[in-house]
Amino acid sequence: MIKKGLIFSIDKMADWAQTHAQVPTVDLIGDRFRIYFSTRDSFNRSLTSYIEVSADNPKDILYVHDKPILDFGKLGCFDDCGVMPSYIMNVGNKKYMYYCGWNTSTTVRYRNCIGLAQSEDGGETFSRMFDGPIMDRTKDEPHLVVTPCLLFEDGMFKMWYCGGTEWKMINGVAEPQYLLKYAESHDGIDWIRPNRVVIPYKHENEAIGRPSVIHDGGIYKMWYCYRDIAEYRTKKTNSYKIGYAESADNITWVRKDEEAGLTLSEEGWDSEMQAYPYVVVYKGKKHLFYNGNGFGKGGFGYAIIE
Repeated sequence: MIKKGLIFSIDKMADWAQTHAQVPTVDLIGDRFRIYFSTRDSFNRSLTSYIEVSADNPKDILYVHDKPILDFGKLGCFDDCGVMPSYIMNVGNKKYMYYCGWNTSTTVRYRNCIGLAQSEDGGETFSRMFDGPIMDRTKDEPHLVVTPCLLFEDGMFKMWYCGGTEWKMINGVAEPQYLLKYAESHDGIDWIRPNRVVIPYKHENEAIGRPSVIHDGGIYKMWYCYRDIAEYRTKKTNSYKIGYAESADNITWVRKDEEAGLTLSEEGWDSEMQAYPYVVVYKGKKHLFYNGNGFGKGGFGYAIIE
């Protein structure tokens, strides 16, 4: 792994973009990477915008979009407090954006579901396909679903996503615990959800999120982030790290976190945390985009996977 450094961060750029450039979500358009990200307003609500960078040198920023591409959902809907991108997919002449909807709760801090928006102008603007989520809590998955990654293979949409298993009280605060699961769809909208775990916990207080999957040389390769559910905001030993797993058949996955190859920097933007990976292949090179300190408050950067 060769670290290339910080690409972009936000510091009071606009009323709707006060802090954070979180969950980088990349679409390759010609010789550019369009990087969608989640930012936060003064009320700590997430909105989505994007920048464009040179695909040959992603630290060369070519364009910064000056407005959100999708507004909050309607009052009372699953995304009325936040809209966070997770995956962009070309479907016919449209682009689908699978996103994470946020709304606040009472007994726990928030609820997450997966929504779907579409673009008919090449990804510059998006509109909701539905006011409700395409994946929500169910009788088998009662806590949360969030941060999907997709591939289209063998006539099927394949999704890897983060599914909640429990909220635990840690030092008087309700903390979510989640791992990675798998679902399939014929149309990318209605999903068959066998409640199948693909990346289980290594220990009872782990949380695993934001998968990024590619099919490379006959092997499914997945990057994700994992952390402890206690003191992960204040202790870097407990904070998010980038993990890695492989599978030959997309059924049995083997965790190989030691092969992820990304370590904390001595100082700077990713010296305390590394989270929310997104892998894109360009000219034969695997580009790993990720967040650093503060869940994206320090911005996002990239590395090259060797």
